Amino acid sequence: MTGTPSAHPLAGRSILITRPAHQAGALADKVRAAGGAAVLFPAIEIVAAGDLAAFHDKVDRLESFDMAIFISPNAVSRALDLIAARRTFPRGLTVAAVGDATVRALARRGIEEVIAPAHSFDSEALLALAPLQKVTGKRIVIFRGEGGREALGDTLAARGAHVEYAECYRRSVPRRDPKPLLEAWTRGELDAVVVTSSEGLANLFAMVGAAGEAHLRATPLFVPHARIAENARLRGVREVVTTTPGDAGVLEALVAYFSSPNKISCG
Repeated sequence: MTGTPSAHPLAGRSILITRPAHQAGALADKVRAAGGAAVLFPAIEIVAAGDLAAFHDKVDRLESFDMAIFISPNAVSRALDLIAARRTFPRGLTVAAVGDATVRALARRGIEEVIAPAHSFDSEALLALAPLQKVTGKRIVIFRGEGGREALGDTLAARGAHVEYAECYRRSVPRRDPKPLLEAWTRGELDAVVVTSSEGLANLFAMVGAAGEAHLRATPLFVPHARIAENARLRGVREVVTTTPGDAGVLEALVAYFSSPNKISCG
């Protein structure tokens, strides 16, 4: 029934969402649909890569690769836009992706035959798939942002592949005034924080500064991967909830957490 706690399980809850601005809308909508308030404070900004000469070199040689791996939805949108401005994407090139959101981003661009893990969405899960096991002599291009994790490429190289990175964007710390956020924390108006990358977590700590660190450590933190959870605990966050991947997984964890009878609203 409309208006009942079961219909709006996040009623009275304010959830801080730290995804890049262009990626936060879907989760924010889900939080609001569940009765909560979504507070948007991006901790990562996606901007153009500084020098695209090396990227263009890989693009011009796409036919020479046996496989293209896309690390994230940002890698899909940035890379395919840049490729389309220069040439067509080779139809016979095998494509792989790290996660479900990246698979959906590729499908929206007309690339539907994609090798990807079915459950755990990270580099390790992709590396466990059969097509990534026997890669001796294969030429693989990895589309990613500047300075991404090396585990995927290093492992493929150790398996005998020739790996090249095509870096098409970079991540930066947004310039945002943390004062409204700190004031909301002081008033007890933030019930949870959602962070979806270790880099975003580091940026968030830097953005809120010394004045906000104690608040951040004391607020329940929801993350989609054990690696991020470990980083959060090392930074002193007291309560970390590891969710399943994707917006649905984050929302499910938020609802389950705040449906517990001993959780009292801060609002």
